[in-house]
Amino acid sequence: MQFDPKIIERLRLHLSGDHRHLVIRSAAGVDAVAASYSFGIEEEYFLADAATGEAAVLTPNELFEAANWSTGGQVMREMLQAQIEVATNVHVDPKDAREELRFLRREVAAVAAQYGLAIMACSTHPTASWRASQPSPKPRYFEMIEDLQIIGHRNMLCGMHVHVQIPEPDKRFAVMCAMIPHLPLFLALSTSSPFWNSEDTGLRGYRLAAYSELPRTGLPELFEDQRGYEDYVNALVKSGVMPDESHVWWAIRPSFRHPTLELRAPDVCTRLDDAVSIACLYRALVRHIGEMPETPKVDAVERAIAVENKWRAQRYGTGCSFASRDGAIPIADALDRMIELVREDAAALGCEEEVAAARNILRRGSSADTQLRVFEESGGDLRAVTRWIADETIAEAGSSTAPTPRDAVK
Repeated sequence: MQFDPKIIERLRLHLSGDHRHLVIRSAAGVDAVAASYSFGIEEEYFLADAATGEAAVLTPNELFEAANWSTGGQVMREMLQAQIEVATNVHVDPKDAREELRFLRREVAAVAAQYGLAIMACSTHPTASWRASQPSPKPRYFEMIEDLQIIGHRNMLCGMHVHVQIPEPDKRFAVMCAMIPHLPLFLALSTSSPFWNSEDTGLRGYRLAAYSELPRTGLPELFEDQRGYEDYVNALVKSGVMPDESHVWWAIRPSFRHPTLELRAPDVCTRLDDAVSIACLYRALVRHIGEMPETPKVDAVERAIAVENKWRAQRYGTGCSFASRDGAIPIADALDRMIELVREDAAALGCEEEVAAARNILRRGSSADTQLRVFEESGGDLRAVTRWIADETIAEAGSSTAPTPRDAVK
């Protein structure tokens, strides 16, 4: 990959001595414990007609090539042609992560505009029909569609994934299991999928309801240890059920390619600041659990309660209360408890401001809350909703002059 010097400068990165790798400038001189919990964010967007807001059906390879060039190789296709994914570099400084995510949204939007398209950061497109979906032209996705059939075509869903580094596999697995009770809160804060196939679903987060049609989704199973998880993966691979570990699509999982614990529960956040806040809250909680002398064990009752709370997050979003052994917990109380729990960790990671900003989501509502308000105020006009999503996706991104498609792929 050839890295554009202007892009490297904008992202506050350096090239390594051999000019083959990116190095984070903000990591210089950072406390070793904080650096060990470095993180990155992946976001998936819908590509939609810029004039009508309707989801794209067929999208040209040239668009992705141009966007990849413009961002220094941070853009890729997803399973369906209406989807596009971006991935940040690895970060220590949350402000650098925000700046890169802002940069990626801006550049991808600018390139998409040259093809008459807009990007929409939401987990279900309000008016898209899954029946019109087409798989992306990559062998991996053709194979997945062949295996999943109608369920693959119905996967008109976008999400946000947050990776936090935990190098030791055993510790990574233990932290994953301890995270299970906390996953519904991340989903509730991020909800952005109240509409499906031009219908108000009555849910704030319909995405995971649809996603549960796929195999190997939902909350992780309670294996005893990393060895049990590996036995499970090996059994499915040897049986021809899946080609590799990347086909385990739990709401949180050990990454297949990186020494990270990957949070997959959240909807993609329409507002940029919400995405960064949720990512930082998760990162701080990973550090909190990871630094405990003994990682907490989750029993079958706690996992069953978490499954119920996942449903409550899907149904009510920022208006939910969570079940617990001690009775109902309003989401505001649950968030306050988590922020207090990770207070010292957020300070150590330099993300106190971003973690505290999660309260702003409850004050003004998630993307789903705003979508429903726009829908009501417009007299039930879903085009008004799609316009709001497209505008808000790049509201904090600023303007950019992207290369022309012809020049971008030279």
